[in-house]
Amino acid sequence: MTARPEIPPAHSTASLRPDTVVVAGGRPVPEHDAPVGPSIVLTSTYRGAGGLDGADRAYGRYTNPTWEDVEEVLARLEQAQQPGLLYASGLAAIASVLALVPAGGCLVMPRHSYQGSLALAADLESRGLLTVVTVDVADTGEVVDALDAADLLWLESPTNPMLEVADLPALLAAARERGVLTCVDNTFATPLVQRPLEHGADVVVHSVTKYLAGHSDVVLGAAVTSDPGLRNRLKAHRSLHGAIPGPFEAWLALRGMRTLALRIERSSASAGELARRLQEHPAVLEVRYPGLPGDPGHERAAAQMDGFGSVVAIVPAGDVGAVEAAVDSLRVWTPATSLGGVESLIERRRRHHEEPRSVPETLLRLSVGIENVEDLWEDLDRALRAMDR
Repeated sequence: MTARPEIPPAHSTASLRPDTVVVAGGRPVPEHDAPVGPSIVLTSTYRGAGGLDGADRAYGRYTNPTWEDVEEVLARLEQAQQPGLLYASGLAAIASVLALVPAGGCLVMPRHSYQGSLALAADLESRGLLTVVTVDVADTGEVVDALDAADLLWLESPTNPMLEVADLPALLAAARERGVLTCVDNTFATPLVQRPLEHGADVVVHSVTKYLAGHSDVVLGAAVTSDPGLRNRLKAHRSLHGAIPGPFEAWLALRGMRTLALRIERSSASAGELARRLQEHPAVLEVRYPGLPGDPGHERAAAQMDGFGSVVAIVPAGDVGAVEAAVDSLRVWTPATSLGGVESLIERRRRHHEEPRSVPETLLRLSVGIENVEDLWEDLDRALRAMDR
């Protein structure tokens, strides 16, 4: 059963710009004495008698008004024609999309992707449910060649953690010509920086945990599509597998999204400044950031993104022990996994056993937060220089 099969016209935010949508979307109907902010609806079931149709909520595993507020905003941000779908985690949303691959079908995905996506795909392959083909997503020809046998093309751009940039318009068009379903993980960019549905993607997924919620205090995911049939399939999978979010987590996510534009503006500016300085640092061998003119993905990112994001990857000159000691000595940066919060996080990605071996052993992923950029730089510069002593 599907509540709100299309985005409601009342108090619509369709004509507003994205940085206003995150503030104005998902609000109660503007009536006299109405609350300004949405309520948290805590219920497991809904009143009703007689037959059920697609407009009935019926039961708490199918939908919740608090979820729907977030789903409306996500749809507006991604320019989707259908409400989004909120999930218990980013990986739950990913699992729902991968379930679209028919039994024995072929999944094409970047060799550098979120490790959860790679691990889930590998698990499905080990059980004979599908075949996985990994590609260098920055090599458009290689990806297109792999599409002839594909049922689903999974894309990340920029990739996690190598920050490679895919030619989204070209790859999505090639997949569409071949009848291949497409999904783009848009977690790193967010809809304020990149909207894959506009380039022809069938589905977009997010780890709402990251930039959208933005405060490192909830675990949520989302899938967004303009195709009613696809949305129904995804929603059925969510309901059947119980991959549903809690109302309180949904409410926290929407509250966090109110400041998304400001957080992205601040963190992206700081990421660009730090990347430029790190290029000149004596203890850094390589910097990856699409905003740098010399970065391999710079021209593509400039053409298809409204900015370059807030994640920087560096390869320091020390060995693993020295790099981990440097990370542990940081005072402003927090050594932790995840990304997209208000605090700046740093992590050696290969500490995760699932991370691809093609990721450099000492690569550090920097999720730049909203602290003063000079404090971030002084802390990082001190820790990196200490490796040479």
